[in-house]
Order: sequence, then structure tokens, then C-alpha cells
Amino acid sequence: MDLFGLTLGLPFAPIRGLIRLAELIEEQVELETRSPAGVRRRLEEIAEARRAGLMTEEEETEAVTRVLGRLTGRPGTDGTALPGDGERG
Repeated sequence: MDLFGLTLGLPFAPIRGLIRLAELIEEQVELETRSPAGVRRRLEEIAEARRAGLMTEEEETEAVTRVLGRLTGRPGTDGTALPGDGERG
């Protein structure tokens, strides 16, 4: 890269770095959402929440449908948080 390009491009380096970081995070989330181990772990968490009485049968069905929908990429499955997301005990 020539001196002129370096001089003009340097101020944008943090922005490019932030964009790359966001891309890496997106890739990691995609891997975890679609990996068989991650899906199985999430389904087990849902089943445990149901056994513990933290969710109703309808909520369990919805949660399982969303998890499997994300795995298969079916349209109409949103990425909203499931009951118990982020709560690890």
C-alpha cells in the first residue's frame, strides 16, 4: 500500500476491525446455533426447565420448535430469546 493509501486508510482501521469482530461473533453464533452438540444441549436445557416446572408444555413445544427451526433454517422461526436463555445454573 502506498503512503497516500495508508494515510487515508489508517483512520478507518478501528472501524474495519470492529466490522471484522462483528463478523467473527456472527460466525461463532451460527456455529453454536447449528452444531449438533449445541442443539442437543439446548434441548436438554428445555427438557430440564419443563421438569423443574419453569415452563409450561406449550412453552416447551414453542422452544423446541424454535431450536429445531434454527437448526433447519425454516422460515418463520425468529431468533427471539427462549425461556431460560442466558440462565445457566
